[in-house]
Amino acid sequence: MTTPGYRDVPPQSWDPNAPVDFAEAEDFLRMCYGDNSKLGSVEPRLAVVRAQIAATGTYVHTPDELAYGARVAWRNSSRCIGRLYWRSLVVLDRRRARTPEEIFALIVRHLCMAGGTAAANREPGAIRPVISVFPQAQPGRPYARIWNEQLIRYAGYRDVNGGVTGDPRVVRFTESMRDLGWRGKGDAFDVLPVAIETPAHGVRLFELPERAVLEVPLAHPEFGWFAELGLRWHAVPAISNMRLTIGGVHYPLAPFNGWYMGTEIGARNLADPDRYNMIPVVARLMGLDTSKPGTLWRDRALVELNRAVLWSFERAGVKITDHHTESDRFLAHIRNEAKAGREVPADWSWIVPPMSGGATGVFHRYYHEADERPNFYLDPEARALGVHGHRAHTATEDPTPPTQTRREPATAPQAPATASPSLTTPTPPRRIPTQPVPPAAPTRVAPSPTLRPACPVRH
Repeated sequence: MTTPGYRDVPPQSWDPNAPVDFAEAEDFLRMCYGDNSKLGSVEPRLAVVRAQIAATGTYVHTPDELAYGARVAWRNSSRCIGRLYWRSLVVLDRRRARTPEEIFALIVRHLCMAGGTAAANREPGAIRPVISVFPQAQPGRPYARIWNEQLIRYAGYRDVNGGVTGDPRVVRFTESMRDLGWRGKGDAFDVLPVAIETPAHGVRLFELPERAVLEVPLAHPEFGWFAELGLRWHAVPAISNMRLTIGGVHYPLAPFNGWYMGTEIGARNLADPDRYNMIPVVARLMGLDTSKPGTLWRDRALVELNRAVLWSFERAGVKITDHHTESDRFLAHIRNEAKAGREVPADWSWIVPPMSGGATGVFHRYYHEADERPNFYLDPEARALGVHGHRAHTATEDPTPPTQTRREPATAPQAPATASPSLTTPTPPRRIPTQPVPPAAPTRVAPSPTLRPACPVRH
């Protein structure tokens, strides 16, 4: 199904009270059964689905439909450059889980599987794409969800002088977690708890066990001082607050991951001024002339920071790709899709890497701009929870929010303007418990200093 728009700003706001649109369900099922002849004729299935929607307002996907829909949702994700391997997505059907404890246990299994630590015959670091699909939303009923933007995020602690230890992007979310009973260690790379909300239990906080958080200490192939910075990053980028939509059915809790492209860490997470802001530090230690922009000290430091990320991951045997390789793969994906008679939806401002964009093939072309279903969506309320936590229903727009912005060159193809959704949603807020809630899982085991060095980074 094709409608105008981008995946994080749906063409129409999701109404959790509305029944499933049978026309959207039919479009998906005809596509699914048309691509999978082993499923047989679609007509009997359409009759069953029509009856289910008439009786309950929704319908239930078969395991085959769920797996196909999740993979196509990845294929349709306009902001993802790594879609060449969309068919390889491991789809875990977790629709029977109900309690926060059940959900958390399955999230840990997800991260272990994705990181290559779940089976004896797999080496840690053999990252593979995984999605865990939890119960669908029922029209008019509350639903389970995760507040965190990603399953693994580092905390940000603001001190009395306004400085920040850790990630400035998540200071407000960290404060919310502390309001709810979590304390943390105050380190620059302190993994946040996972906040799981269910209709029957409210929100519960869970500490991820050490085995679920594969991390890589960062060093440089030539600069010995780089390791002394104590930088590290986790290996599995798992988005956890986006809604998966398949054939009109909505899955608000469907965390998914791929693997990192180096620039996501080296040119954004560690480099952005409103994140870890390591470019000035690296430039100073390199002895660069930072007196004026024209010396290109930022560019030189940025390259070395990204070299360190790629070299460290590769040395540790953890899967990662560089932006030139991934750009070539995306163009190969476009060619594959063209052979299949499909256009590839893509948001230029997200597909082009955040460094050396003009040196990649993805820079020099236009893209099909459309919202193809199935797909993933970031709703305003989920976005607000990911920033503010339990304070989301009272939060106001921050004048300088730490959002992931992208800079477009003046020569770039221009995407249609879309209004940024407010941090507050026009729909009535859901009741969120605000009393302190203690973590429901053991505190993380103290890490080995050789694997997870302490970091003095402060802002």
